[in-house]
Amino acid sequence: MISKLRALVILGGVPILLAGCASISSSNSGVFVKRLPSPVVAAKPDTLPANTVHKMLHPNITYHLGAGDVVSVSVYMHPNLSAAGVTNGSGIPGALVTNQGNIQLPVLGLVHVAGMTTAQLRDKLTELYGKFVVNPDVTVQLQLAHSIRYYLLGEFTSPGLKYSDRNLSLLDAMALGGTVNFSDADLRGAYVVQDGQKIPVNFHQLIKDGKLDQNIPLESGDTVVIPSVATMRAFIFGAVTKPGPVPFIDGRLGLLQALTAAGMDTTSLTNAQLSDIRIIRSEGAGGELITVNAQAILQGRAAPFYLKSGDVVFVPQTAVSSWNQVIQQLLPSLQAISGVLNPFVSIKYLSQ
Repeated sequence: MISKLRALVILGGVPILLAGCASISSSNSGVFVKRLPSPVVAAKPDTLPANTVHKMLHPNITYHLGAGDVVSVSVYMHPNLSAAGVTNGSGIPGALVTNQGNIQLPVLGLVHVAGMTTAQLRDKLTELYGKFVVNPDVTVQLQLAHSIRYYLLGEFTSPGLKYSDRNLSLLDAMALGGTVNFSDADLRGAYVVQDGQKIPVNFHQLIKDGKLDQNIPLESGDTVVIPSVATMRAFIFGAVTKPGPVPFIDGRLGLLQALTAAGMDTTSLTNAQLSDIRIIRSEGAGGELITVNAQAILQGRAAPFYLKSGDVVFVPQTAVSSWNQVIQQLLPSLQAISGVLNPFVSIKYLSQ
């Protein structure tokens, strides 16, 4: 009877013991370690304006003629002025755009067409043929598109310059590069360059989650970059002696590790500075403004905080009262590295 009572007491105490261990975890060695709280003091989501995102992710793509294209030109009731026969060696009826960007037309001779839309070329030819025909009715049609090209850089199995006979979406263009080396790819740092500007595409959502609203239409000449994890970096500014990029090591970078690499001397920083580290984190068109208490990490009162590719870290020189104040102090540094920032940061803070 006594042994049974002991067993009941022990079994009855198990839930109590488990409840008391809610803040601890066990390792494979059986040693119980207390879980430390997060050092994040505050996290505020942020995003680009909806109209800006829609405009950038849904551009009006217009085809512009270039070398290798074939266009047919016809002038109603004047077949002698038309260029619709097979004269370009491709077997496609029409006039071939040369490497110099010209086409050969009856009467007119060489006409420079590179960079024009078919509508612009029609208007130009209407004006030129108007010198020989009263109110010419000109029709221009693209018969073969050979000038469409995309640049795929980074973690593709077959990167490089790719050609297409039609405008492609992002996924279709990426398929020209074979497959993505996901084990070595930094999707958070991936981007598209269109007309000299980085487009805030979220490659995680596109590739991993299948969100086709990120499958933007591309223009000829666009560049798709999927960098390697070997090039991952965060950017450290403020009260550090070596501000700038800090590389990740084997795909990981702790906040204290990054601050040390940037020349942070914890003995010279006040508690207000260490407890108010500011981080701008972003991916695609979304971002997050994070405040981290690094002092708590140093003192062992909070868990380590790991950075992500493209994070911008600011160590305040003195206590800051708002994120607006942080951004104003960061602007000169962000402008100096604008070319390597994630699209969200450069659009949100440098395009004003």
